Amino acid sequence: MGVELQRIVEKMKLKNLTPEVDLTKREVKIPDINRPALQLAGFFDHFESQRVQIIGYVEYTYLETLSEEQREKIYVTLMSYGVPCFIFCRELMPDKVFLEKAVETGTPVFITDKPTSAFTAEIIRWLNVELAPCISIHGVLVEVYGVGVLIMGESGIGKSEAALELIKRGHRLVTDDVVEIHKVSDDTLVGMAPNITRHFIELRGIGIIDVKTLFGVQSVKETQNIDLAITLEDWNKDKEYDRLGLTEEYTEFLGNRIVCHSIPIRPGRNLAIIVESAAVNHRQKQMGYNAAQELYRRVQENLQKSN
Repeated sequence: MGVELQRIVEKMKLKNLTPEVDLTKREVKIPDINRPALQLAGFFDHFESQRVQIIGYVEYTYLETLSEEQREKIYVTLMSYGVPCFIFCRELMPDKVFLEKAVETGTPVFITDKPTSAFTAEIIRWLNVELAPCISIHGVLVEVYGVGVLIMGESGIGKSEAALELIKRGHRLVTDDVVEIHKVSDDTLVGMAPNITRHFIELRGIGIIDVKTLFGVQSVKETQNIDLAITLEDWNKDKEYDRLGLTEEYTEFLGNRIVCHSIPIRPGRNLAIIVESAAVNHRQKQMGYNAAQELYRRVQENLQKSN
């Protein structure tokens, strides 16, 4: 799995200095970059040649101290490794020999006006998301008060209807029906929509609606960290449901655990308000306040007073 080089060019708004080089079928497969400082000095042991190569001000000024013969020798060796591409930051223009060798070896060269550190952080963050381990699940992802809520449950149980009500209440849709979950780190899961279904919701009896067109751009979001999962299920009178919330239940995706609540569905229950309450309660817990523990403390204090 990789990211097409052309997508990186478009996303990072790069200017192509080697239009003669064909970019089709070229991919970046490692979500990191390399600044070839030691390589420019002639040290190629442990060279991370499969990474995007970034040339900043330090590397650029070092090259200017070399003779033309030395530079040409370094360029030939550097490009013999088949690197994905070179990106010059701060609008630093590579010399004529560099571009000639790049065209000869079929190595793309790009330029950006962004500072090296800022550009490096941006491309690493984006590549980490794009190249992260990914799975697709059936569900709905919405942002509620800044909390990414993943709503799951059997088909037809009311996930899309709950999402629509949340949108009308000012919250934002990330994806309906299919959620692509990317493991960005051991602590972070990011959800997004497949391109083909982005901003669409399916409502049984009505059909497909375009949320962005109906409710405006403020009602949708491209990506969202997944903080909380809610599983909708049919009410079962014989099942014991958690009524206090003293202990957390979890679900796992790609090895990462997130808090999960199981909510029984009965006629008359307002799912949107329940989801909102669950999101706010989750934020409270993240900030150090747990209502269930507070109630338990009050009960214990009352019992002690009675005794």
